[in-house]
Amino acid sequence: MKINKKIIKELSDYLDEFNLSELEYTEKDTKIKVSKNKITLNNQNTHSPVIKKTESSNNEQNSLPGKAITSPIIGTAYHAPEPGAKKFVDVGKKIKKGDTIMIVEAMKTMNHVPSTSDGTVKKVCVEDGQPVEYGQTLIILE
Repeated sequence: MKINKKIIKELSDYLDEFNLSELEYTEKDTKIKVSKNKITLNNQNTHSPVIKKTESSNNEQNSLPGKAITSPIIGTAYHAPEPGAKKFVDVGKKIKKGDTIMIVEAMKTMNHVPSTSDGTVKKVCVEDGQPVEYGQTLIILE
């Protein structure tokens, strides 16, 4: 894989321009994360960009056998309609296409995530209240 140095340079410039300490860029299965570390040299504070490239964590979850139901948006995943209420899904529960499997809250809007197919819940891949990204696997169906 060839790394696009122009993108890394632009991201690094944005750190200074917008006074940010960290910035992340995602395209398909590639993430580029640029951050600043404070380094003290001879009692002087300087900033040094640290560049870290990681592959999407979804690769591990998507390699599991079964049908993955993914998040349609970025937000916070919730297993139940309200705190203390019964969860939408648990491991072993049979669900049908269209059943709500989770809620993803984005910008104070609660978005019900429907199942895209019938099946039995094999694994719940996110914790209640966990931030999720677009396309991140929420559950695996058998």
